[in-house]
Amino acid sequence: QVQFVESGGGLVQPGGSLRLSCDVTGVAEQFYAVGWFRQAPGKERQGVSCITISDNPDRKKDSNEARFTISRDNVKNTVYLQMNNLKPEDSGVYYCAAEVPFYGYMCYVDPERYDSWGQGIQVTVSA
Repeated sequence: QVQFVESGGGLVQPGGSLRLSCDVTGVAEQFYAVGWFRQAPGKERQGVSCITISDNPDRKKDSNEARFTISRDNVKNTVYLQMNNLKPEDSGVYYCAAEVPFYGYMCYVDPERYDSWGQGIQVTVSA
């Protein structure tokens, strides 16, 4: 069973930065994808970024926001989301999720593809 421990959220002022972490354990496959998603109040969950994990170097699907960068520590199997120059509209609950297995070349940020989810972590950008 895939499990996640998410951390790094909180309250930050506009223009600030946060790095979200997602410790991923229990993956029994070599080929899978991990994604970050955001859900703002009253809105649908939307994909932010994802990373494809296989027997090749990780492949990253960059966020539409150039301010966000996904990365992974493959020793710890921790996936990070670095968020810079944060804006109030970036606020929401951020979820880490996994699509297991995933044999494609590049992951997708479609929430419906992901079958294991973390509990979510709150990010609030406010003055």
